[in-house]
Amino acid sequence: MQKTKIIFMGTPEFSVPVLEQLLAHYEVLAVVTQPDKPVGRKQLLTASPVKEVALAHHLPIFQPAVLKQAYQEILALEPEMIITCAYGQMLPKEILEFPRYGCINVHASLLPQYRGGAPIHRAIIDGCGETGITIMYMSAQMDAGDIIAQEKVLIEEDDTKGTLSEKLSHVGAELLLKTIPSILEGTIERKQQREEEATFAYTLTREEEKLDFHKTTRELYNQIRGMNPDPVAYTMLHGKRLKVYQARMEDHVYMEHEDGAIVAIYKDGIGVSTKDGELVLEEIQLEGKKRCLAKDFLNGVSKEELYQQILQ
Repeated sequence: MQKTKIIFMGTPEFSVPVLEQLLAHYEVLAVVTQPDKPVGRKQLLTASPVKEVALAHHLPIFQPAVLKQAYQEILALEPEMIITCAYGQMLPKEILEFPRYGCINVHASLLPQYRGGAPIHRAIIDGCGETGITIMYMSAQMDAGDIIAQEKVLIEEDDTKGTLSEKLSHVGAELLLKTIPSILEGTIERKQQREEEATFAYTLTREEEKLDFHKTTRELYNQIRGMNPDPVAYTMLHGKRLKVYQARMEDHVYMEHEDGAIVAIYKDGIGVSTKDGELVLEEIQLEGKKRCLAKDFLNGVSKEELYQQILQ
């Protein structure tokens, strides 16, 4: 284990492989993660995935609600390098300038494309064929620091935010391990980002989660994939929220039907008319019910009453 003193900052499951690789090869002084949050119907206070790993390794844990107001204890540990991965807060100048080897970020896009907090969601929703990982120096501006290394990852036709996140997290962990030695040796070549090429992946809004069947089948399919397993795309059926986790595209065109009309009932799905074709809902969750396959949902409803209903 190398003795470079590192502090790791991260929060979601995506960050876990990076932390685990660091723990296997370097001295991790402490972990900084977001405060515990209430989860589920019972709103149970729940630790982040990164905190769970830190607890298992008996590491000191810091969970400031506002980092820029509570960072002195972190710097008191005198880290030589700070590594962040989906932490969730901007780092103040005092932290950015402290470590000998800098503050390094593992970001889930090929910067300068998709700066921001939802690069994986946005890449799928936008129909991109590839994305990747960027290892970069952090700066005061969001995801605008110099690039150290990048690796491309293909986005498969059936990738969801969940499956793509898992692939990217492992690529990120491995790329970071390959990159750290050159950072410590001072042999890396920093590449400045081209500001004119920058695009942004802002956190998804509540309004963006709703399916609009006036869009094309492909656009809706990408939206559903890009929001599975979170925050989950939805529509409304009989005044209740209907979450859609999985769907498939069909070539059928129903010119005589309104967009959003249920136009077909399959053994494994519910066909809905779109701007240019049909989207078949395969895995859903009606408000107040459990998540299930559409075929199981159909066993408990009247198909005649469901047919030609309009999803709003």
